[in-house]
Amino acid sequence: MAEQLDMFNVMKEATETAKDSPLVTEMKALIDKLNEASRAYYAEGEEIMTNKEYDALYDRLQELEETTGIVFSASPTQNVGYEVQSQLPKEAHPQRMLSLDKTKDREALSAFAGDHDCLLSWKLDGLTVVLTYRDGELFKAVTRGNGEVGEVITNNARVFDNIPLKIDFTGELVLRGEAVITYADFELINQTITDDGAKYKNPRNLCSGSVRQLDPGITRARHVKFFAFALVSAEGLEFRTREEQFDWLSDRGFKVVEHRTVNGDTVADGVEWFAAHIADNPVPSDGLVLTIDDIAYARSLGTTAKFPRDSIAFKWQDETAETTLREIEWSASRTGLINPIAVFDPVELEGTTVSRASVHNISVMRELGLGIGDRITVYKANMIIPQIAEDLDKTGSIEVPGTCPVCGGETTVVNENGVETLYCRNPRCPAKQIKGFAHFASRDAMNIEGLSEQTLEKLIDIGVVREPADIWHLMEHREKIVSMDGFGEISLKNLVNAAEKARDVQPAAFLYSLGIPNFGRANAILIAKHCRNNWQAMRDLTRDELLTIDGIGEVMADAYTGFFKDDEKNRIVDDLLKEVRLDENYEEGGNLLTGLTFVITGSLETYPNRDALVQDIEAQGGKTAGSVSSKTSYLINNDLLSNSGKNKKARELGISVISEEDMVRWLREGVRPE
Repeated sequence: MAEQLDMFNVMKEATETAKDSPLVTEMKALIDKLNEASRAYYAEGEEIMTNKEYDALYDRLQELEETTGIVFSASPTQNVGYEVQSQLPKEAHPQRMLSLDKTKDREALSAFAGDHDCLLSWKLDGLTVVLTYRDGELFKAVTRGNGEVGEVITNNARVFDNIPLKIDFTGELVLRGEAVITYADFELINQTITDDGAKYKNPRNLCSGSVRQLDPGITRARHVKFFAFALVSAEGLEFRTREEQFDWLSDRGFKVVEHRTVNGDTVADGVEWFAAHIADNPVPSDGLVLTIDDIAYARSLGTTAKFPRDSIAFKWQDETAETTLREIEWSASRTGLINPIAVFDPVELEGTTVSRASVHNISVMRELGLGIGDRITVYKANMIIPQIAEDLDKTGSIEVPGTCPVCGGETTVVNENGVETLYCRNPRCPAKQIKGFAHFASRDAMNIEGLSEQTLEKLIDIGVVREPADIWHLMEHREKIVSMDGFGEISLKNLVNAAEKARDVQPAAFLYSLGIPNFGRANAILIAKHCRNNWQAMRDLTRDELLTIDGIGEVMADAYTGFFKDDEKNRIVDDLLKEVRLDENYEEGGNLLTGLTFVITGSLETYPNRDALVQDIEAQGGKTAGSVSSKTSYLINNDLLSNSGKNKKARELGISVISEEDMVRWLREGVRPE
């Protein structure tokens, strides 16, 4: 076995997946950097590099594209137009695309390989797509469909994150690969969906829907990626091995599926390598594929009626373990959906210890027949996600709770298409107020560092945070919190320290943190200034008094007074006042910039950050905004001649562009800009 392992390691080192060439590596780095700058500018209103820097990087990217003949779809040099279609056209494949025979037996893989070199690779869990290139450009993309007829998705394929739109090969090229969405992108997309019932179940389902969109703009937003796993034909070229094909595709800018070269003696070690890297694989997979490397020999094997004889799929043999069910936790979400979570005696599965598994809904729980104390078998689906396979006792003794675990409100069972789910009926349940809690902890409000929306959701789920004041009592629930997934003693300590640091707060920030409808940070500052930072005066403002404050209209005044007339909201505020220390000291600010609105863009030289400049502007009665409009008085940009979007907009509207130095001088000399 040691000799076989040595042989495998030598062969692995000699046949690592082809790496990008230095020029392609540089191109990808430039694309990432330029796109990051574009996102910051257009989506966030910030410039993280000067126009000069951007132009220099852009020019270098164009130079590399001309040198290599490779142009990636994500490249900012491409201006891909979208055409929304009413339906996807169908197209028959030139020859039927066969499925692979499957096995869960590692010895069967060894027998299949024999003394032939084979490529062992991930079996990616996405949607198979066939790409055709002609004259060096992407000509057509078709899904596998039923193997005989697929759907034409060319417009969508053009916006996949990583496929080249142009390559340095002018003959017809046909290749197959898998369109996938990474776990990270899957989680980010699901986080934007507030309705738990509408969340995507797994990356594959999301990918399938994304690839087959009628609007390519939606496809682009889903960050679909393509991994080539087979070169069907390259006009005028012949290859000896599939490894050579992969190398050739890599040189043309394609990302090929991760693979290792093995034979009958080393395939078991290869399987072990992939098994050990499942947790680190960012792309969903549901097994491995073993393919004969020698192309001529592979072709000589032919096919059966269903399968090609040159490849075989390996499906993971799910490792199961028997344990005892100890508890069902009911986890509430922001939509009111309450899911059952099974808690059982810890067991070892696939090299890790597991003690919890989602049961999904009431229907699954009842179908399994779960009961406290029952013997159950558990496994990891695709060696990753813990699941309950079977309840050996089936006592079915678990009762559905009549009250919400978070707020204690009444629950109801909803039956949709035969699937029963549990919901909390209380509209004020803290689990439904996640956005409000996240706003409370945000930087411009209480500024509790590290208290993310995801962390808040976990704390609310386990019932330790029901209202904002509970954030300062986390140590009372130490054991519950440190047992949360992804949490521990250090995480708890950091969170407690951040909460302590946030106790001292200005009245304006505290007012903003309460999340009064229609009230932004600037409005809170106006009210605090009007009341000279006296909290009780701020709280007691009448509608008529509010309307005397410049910038406060009737809608805002009604929302404000309505908030402080609500008994429950006043109770929450009173609880908070027991935890925080309001700094009500007040220094009369100037009126130098009253009536003026400023937009800040680009990098700063004198001020450490934008917040510091904003604070000085607001202290003199000025306002700030994120975008240039007809209401903007001045645009602050140290690059006065910039061709950025904000500068162009300012010039179109006749708005003066000033430098940071101009603003510093006005504030220092007390000169009001004209």
